[in-house]
Amino acid sequence: MARSYLALGDSYTIGEAVPEAGRWPVQLVAGLAARGIAVAPPRIVATTGWTTDELALALDLAEPLGEWDFVSLLIGVNNQYRGRSAAQYAGEYRELLERAIGYARGRPDRVLALAIPDWGATPFGAQDKRGAAAIGAELDVFNITAGEICARYGVAFVDIGPVSRELAADPAMLAEDALHPSARMYARWTELALPVAERLLGRD
Repeated sequence: MARSYLALGDSYTIGEAVPEAGRWPVQLVAGLAARGIAVAPPRIVATTGWTTDELALALDLAEPLGEWDFVSLLIGVNNQYRGRSAAQYAGEYRELLERAIGYARGRPDRVLALAIPDWGATPFGAQDKRGAAAIGAELDVFNITAGEICARYGVAFVDIGPVSRELAADPAMLAEDALHPSARMYARWTELALPVAERLLGRD
């Protein structure tokens, strides 16, 4: 029987500007299938523009989501974009991670968290008055914060920040808006997440 999968996040999880098959959670399911691990198509709770508190509110308003075999979380870019502090992010991220663990039947070893990509390295980000270096530095703090929280809870954390920064100047890696990833960029994220997800789902 295929494992159930709940994916939580924002534009990077819903796959803004890419077809459904290009979303990284969907690509992850396909990659797991190729490795002999059957996972059902993900139930995605994500919307472009959501911050941590907006995702939490959406979860409050959603129908009872129940329990899942596998849960992913990628959230926070819009907190940074709107100028919110890393300290506020830390508290709200921790609460979301606790909820994700709850959805995963209380198993932190069935939760996978991804870092926030560096949108400041994109052509869109280059036009932001804060500057690419400042944006990247702020996102580094957010990602260090998220990674430390995940470590305390025993949740796997995949840092896709460096690859997002390295490839952001390649037009093929971005959608037409020159900001959001293309399916090819999501494929690179999936390459990093896939062995971790395989390890997690290979456990009893």
